[in-house]
Amino acid sequence: MNDVVIVRTGVANLASVLAGLRRLGVTPEVTTDPIAVRDARAVILPGVGAFGAGMAALHEHGVAAPLTERAAAGRPLLSVCLGLQLLASSSDETPGVPGLGVFDAHVGRFPNTVKVPQLGWNRVVPDAGCALLEPGYAYFANSYRLAEGPAGWAAARSEHGGSFVAAIERGPQLSCQFHPELSGPWGLALLDRWLAVAREA
Repeated sequence: MNDVVIVRTGVANLASVLAGLRRLGVTPEVTTDPIAVRDARAVILPGVGAFGAGMAALHEHGVAAPLTERAAAGRPLLSVCLGLQLLASSSDETPGVPGLGVFDAHVGRFPNTVKVPQLGWNRVVPDAGCALLEPGYAYFANSYRLAEGPAGWAAARSEHGGSFVAAIERGPQLSCQFHPELSGPWGLALLDRWLAVAREA
């Protein structure tokens, strides 16, 4: 069984994720193999690009079902940027295209009153129930976001055109709207905490 697997969606920039993990001494496997996604100890779902293209890639490679089953079973899963949004049920970015539906939530676009996309650093403030997430600053690159954290997940929030979800966590599952691998020592420490929890799960 592979220790850490990264899902190759075809719409993700994997270089920064791989570099961040290697700095922590982890050499993951990059795959589109549904069996590898099912059997790995920990899985990372990255994403840079559009919601519809991301979902199309997951279905094309047959990894949508193993990802949904892993999330439902509470097994270790890290989702980054678009990866978080793909766990939702729908998105303004691609109307009519269903997400993985891990939680019942709609991904909305930032209002026109602020710069879109949000590019750069923003403060992350975790709720009291967060175990992995700590206060700090993270690097974001997004035009869409969750307005509210889904039921059953602890959330951290940021401000851009109002409060929005910066990240959510549930046991060994962590979903970040920001890029932890690009968020300096704070982000690498978060990745390290998640990896530790994933190994124990």
